[in-house]
Formats: sequence, structure tokens, C-alpha cells
Amino acid sequence: MAYTFAQLKTAIQEYTDNTETSFVSNLDDFIRAAEDRLFYLVDLEYFRKNATSATTSGNAFLLLPTDFLASFSLSITNSSSKEFLLQKDVNFIQEYTPNPATTGTPKYYARFDLTNMILAPTPDSNYVCEFHYFYRPASLTAGADSGTTWLSTNAPNALLYGSLYEAYVYMKGEPDIIQLYEKQFAEAITRFKDLGEARENSDSYRRGLPDRPRT
Repeated sequence: MAYTFAQLKTAIQEYTDNTETSFVSNLDDFIRAAEDRLFYLVDLEYFRKNATSATTSGNAFLLLPTDFLASFSLSITNSSSKEFLLQKDVNFIQEYTPNPATTGTPKYYARFDLTNMILAPTPDSNYVCEFHYFYRPASLTAGADSGTTWLSTNAPNALLYGSLYEAYVYMKGEPDIIQLYEKQFAEAITRFKDLGEARENSDSYRRGLPDRPRT
């Protein structure tokens, strides 16, 4: 069954048999934590989107979209042709361009911090660029009690069991109960992936999906 926000909160309280005030005040946190685990564990086409931006000449940094989760590809338009950059790590970028004042057509990019990519070499012009990335959809907790999300509709069990795991950890519950919900969450994730996980191993423009923490 699909869960509305209100229905999921009620289910968590019923499964845990806990309606204590401080517990109820943390329900949103349990749900968001479960959502975060789902976003990091499963890559679906539904969670990909494109966004355009532009580099600034002489500035190696490129601001990320506010809903950015992980990169799929990054391209720039150079003399009307699209060129895809290769994803590297920050150490590679800094070794490749030890002097940020060295400019040229960017060839590489890396996640620098929570809000920026770093390019190498530093752009020598204002290039139009396009992100193809995995994004973080709005949380179920951000809407009305009657609201639903794609996850609460298409992965209700994974969302429920993930929330219950978080809830029992919060309550310092019995280890066997925590392990049970962790196991049920993992099984639900496996079924969820069968819906059509969009994980590509390699292509001509990148080495593969970025490593993302598995919790």
C-alpha cells in the first residue's frame, strides 16, 4: 500500500507501540533518515535530471544545483560543440592544475564541497555547461499530512522498515528487533531495485557512478 505522511507516522507509532511525546516529535527525523538511505542505495532514472549553468572565466568553481545528490555527467559547450568532462577526485584536479591561474578549456571535474564542483584547468571563458545528475526529491515530511511522494507510493515497505529501524535505534530497542527491521529494509530495497534500477557500469564519458556511502 502507498503511504501518506500521516499514515506512515501512524504506522511507525503502531509498530513500535510508542506514542510518547518526544518519540512522536522525532518521527520526521526517522522518515528523512530512511529516505536518505534509499537515495544513496538505489539509483533510479526517476531521480535523474538535467540543469544548465555557466562557468566564469578565471574561476575554477562551479556552483551545484541545490538538490544535487551525485553526478552522472557534466558537459560544456565549446564553439557550438558539446564536450563531456571526465570526473576525477580533488587530489587529481589539484595535481593537474597546481596553479589555479592556469586557464584553458576544462577537461576534468570533481566534487569540491557540498555546494561546488572544481574544474581543471580553470575555465578561460564563460562556457555554457549542463549537469546530468541524481537529485534529492522533496521529503515526504515537507508536505501535508495527506501528501505522498514517489517513494511513499512505489517503495512503501522500504520506507516503513527503514523508518522503523531508525525508530528502534532511537529507542535503544532490543538488538534482535533492530536486526529484524534492518533485514526487512534490505529485502525491501532488493525488491525496490527490481522496479528498474538505472545503474550503468560505464560509458565513453565517465568511469562509472561515483562511489557513494552505503549505510
